[in-house]
Amino acid sequence: MAKKLQNKSPEKEMSFLDHLEDLRWHLIRSTVAVVVIATIAFIAKDFIFDVLIFGPKSPDFPTYKLLCKVANTIGLEDSFCFTESQFRIQSRTMAGQFSAHIWTSIMAGFIIAFPYILYEFWKFISPGLRDNERSTSRGFIIVASLLFFIGVLFGYYVVTPLSINFLGSYRVSDQVFNDFDLSSYIGLVRASVIASGLIFELPILIYFLTKIGLVTPQYLRKYRKFALVIVLIISAVITPPDIASQIIVSVPVIILYEISIFISAWVIRKQKRKAKAHGN
Repeated sequence: MAKKLQNKSPEKEMSFLDHLEDLRWHLIRSTVAVVVIATIAFIAKDFIFDVLIFGPKSPDFPTYKLLCKVANTIGLEDSFCFTESQFRIQSRTMAGQFSAHIWTSIMAGFIIAFPYILYEFWKFISPGLRDNERSTSRGFIIVASLLFFIGVLFGYYVVTPLSINFLGSYRVSDQVFNDFDLSSYIGLVRASVIASGLIFELPILIYFLTKIGLVTPQYLRKYRKFALVIVLIISAVITPPDIASQIIVSVPVIILYEISIFISAWVIRKQKRKAKAHGN
């Protein structure tokens, strides 16, 4: 018993500076994980750029083939078919390509290391949780990572190609040719992928907000209309300004919102059952 108490006491008596020191090491380990994976991505330059980054600008990209088939099936002919790239990508600064290589590798490192970053975050906050809170949140890393990767795939296979197809072919005049800077193109891919990954964390966010009492299912249902407007605004920001693209992006986010209401209601029911059990 004495040993157990000795093992627990340092965590309870940690000062503010001790917590900062602990946080520093969690951040260091997370950074090391990102750097290691970014280094591997840096070495795998051909795959990262030729296959992943520049994949959505190719007419052979799976999304374009699928959208073309769907459009032909429902009688829209070739309205969603992407036959050729109507723009070129260029680098206009001396360090442009090297800088893009570095930052793209870091982005890949962050995305792939995301589960480990969550693990380090969980290790930092879990000592402050009660035993029942720790057990009920045990699947946090798996669920949050899964949602993030689904969001990343959605951003890569849906948001990115729709944006590239629209913006790459848009012209105000035939006298203007689209020559996009490398950093601008990669910025579009990066924003679409990471923004979608973070948006898909909405159920996790609602879960914790409900746990601490800031959100209720009644509140979410009451402001569902306002949430729909916000979703449409977000869709307009991260997608091209055509109605079809906005609808394609909005539907999954609305579904996530409805799932969040269900999760919030489940948390409230669980809290009421626990309070009733303690009351008896």
